[in-house]
Amino acid sequence: MTKYIFVTGGVVSGIGKGISAASIGRLLKDRGLSVFMQKFDPYLNIDPGTMSPYQHGEVFVTYDGAETDLDLGHYERFIDEELTKEASITTGKIYSKVIARERRGDYNGATVQVIPHITDAIKNSVYKAAKESKADVVITEIGGTVGDIESLPFLEAIRQIHSENKIEDVLFVHTVLVPNIPGSDELKTKPTQHSFKELMSNGIKTDVIIIRSNGVITESIKEKISLFCDVPMEAIVQSENAELIYEVPIVFHRQGLDEYILNKLDLKNQKKSEYKWSKMVERFKKAKEELNIALVGKYVSLHDAYLSVTQALFDAGYENGYKVKIKWIDSEDVEKDTSILQGVNGIIVPGGFGQRGTEGMILTSKFARENKIPYFGICYGLQIALIDIARNKLGLKGASSTEINPETPYPIIDLLENQKSVENLGGTLRLGNFPCSLEENTLARKLYGKEKIEERHRHRYEFNNDFRGLVRKAGVEFSGINEDLDLVEIIECKDHPFFLACQFHPEFKSRPTKIHPLFNGFIRASIENKKQINQ
Repeated sequence: MTKYIFVTGGVVSGIGKGISAASIGRLLKDRGLSVFMQKFDPYLNIDPGTMSPYQHGEVFVTYDGAETDLDLGHYERFIDEELTKEASITTGKIYSKVIARERRGDYNGATVQVIPHITDAIKNSVYKAAKESKADVVITEIGGTVGDIESLPFLEAIRQIHSENKIEDVLFVHTVLVPNIPGSDELKTKPTQHSFKELMSNGIKTDVIIIRSNGVITESIKEKISLFCDVPMEAIVQSENAELIYEVPIVFHRQGLDEYILNKLDLKNQKKSEYKWSKMVERFKKAKEELNIALVGKYVSLHDAYLSVTQALFDAGYENGYKVKIKWIDSEDVEKDTSILQGVNGIIVPGGFGQRGTEGMILTSKFARENKIPYFGICYGLQIALIDIARNKLGLKGASSTEINPETPYPIIDLLENQKSVENLGGTLRLGNFPCSLEENTLARKLYGKEKIEERHRHRYEFNNDFRGLVRKAGVEFSGINEDLDLVEIIECKDHPFFLACQFHPEFKSRPTKIHPLFNGFIRASIENKKQINQ
């Protein structure tokens, strides 16, 4: 019998609900349980694929091609499981399904309403995830905060799930803020009490309260919350500010949260934790020496736009004994002055869309290539590197991508024929896992240590194979090829210590316990570059 944990948020958003949910997943995995995680987002978009990064941050992609909330990246990194389309549910998806059924006549003439039709669709998404994943525990995070009008159908659906299952099979976790008053620094529990009552008004009685606060949550504060919210003292835990986000499961474990949840769900005989996660965190925290990496992009004012990239960089740095310090560089600033790239140990150009800032990225590729600085291009970063090489090594003046300049005389990057007739932007990119064969005697093959790989994609434009022979003459090795589609997946420059770019997004598969080979290779090359500079 699958157990269900629902994580809600109160008072304000952005207090770490996703990290709390992922940390609970990690704790339960450490106790020998299989875990699947979901995120319910109440917005009307089908998915975040068409949203601006400034609106939503990073779009995370699952192996089966779902464009999802960035919290799914946290989930995968914490529980080390590949999630699916069933892990990301939005109001837009739910209503689309229900309306499609109504149009087909599936409701036999009934009046279609929020209850039961919308709530049934939401419940079915939870039960379907449980059935397909066969997980012992399904953890579902409800986006937004209690009191948001758009979240009401989701709250009603999880209330119904509670009533349809045994009391020991469903657990509600509520994350709240306990703010401190400016001037007196006194911590106030009243917002928590109101949030609890708001949840109760929706028929949901929370079992666990997770507190975020700048202050120390004393026993007396816990007693007050316990009294007014009718929650046992041992079920109130603080999510303390931690040096590493990976410490949060350890913080929860010290407060006995995993033991309490297991008892509440009648899973008392689970094995004791082996503390492998704790050992990983201890190893990461020993890293002291700094490594300076420039991240050049067009959304650098919002760091969440590159969340999985930065986390993969941090993790690879820690694994190699270094603390990565990211120098955030707006690509438009590089257009004005490339000297801002000086003094870094490595340069990464991650994914992006559109024309703005691309000239600065092309200059970045040229700077890294000519100055022998380790360069790692991801998705757009590969396309940018090929444009740089075409212009500056092959002399193809005006070479570009048709995304940047539809009239370019040398379309190094172009749409495939099957993309040229696409009308809808949403869900029509090349998405999810695709195979790639690695050429012998290449850096990519050495880093992966195998011939066949699968990586996740999110892009529409591809390298134009008409230029493959010409680009080879510039010293470019096409080290990764999708043989089924005859598409270039990885390039590298032979005359450079580390100049590698890939069309896919390796950051989506990197884990703190399993550093992605390309990130590991890039960080090691950057460390070597630093050592040579310091000699």
